[in-house]
Amino acid sequence: MNTLQFAVVGFYIGLNALILLWLTMGTIRLRGKYKISIGDGDNKHMFRIMRGHANAIENMGTVLLLMLIMAALGTPSIVLHGIGIVFTFARLIHAWHFIQEDAARWLRFYGTLLTLIVTLVLALTVIGHSIIIMMG
Repeated sequence: MNTLQFAVVGFYIGLNALILLWLTMGTIRLRGKYKISIGDGDNKHMFRIMRGHANAIENMGTVLLLMLIMAALGTPSIVLHGIGIVFTFARLIHAWHFIQEDAARWLRFYGTLLTLIVTLVLALTVIGHSIIIMMG
């Protein structure tokens, strides 16, 4: 078992869970501020933060699961840290864009770009390792 690698991935799962919690609390805060119990109430800021929250959920699960598989395959912890740092930074700046009522577009652009790059690298690496292992 790769205890160190799983601890590294667990660290980034925890950090990303905090980002998700931050988005959740932001959504709750806006619901109270604008008195919106369900949906976005045709409020642009509410819609914006809801999309940021949904986007985090859409991306975090896949990447963090791929990281767990990489840990199980024995990926060095330094590589997992590199992936985790880039991904967590990407999600942090992406979330910051959506938390604010009006934010710089570069936050969303680079948050998305880095997320896509990490996802692609992880997906191709896991597929490659899986093929090598299956072919014996």
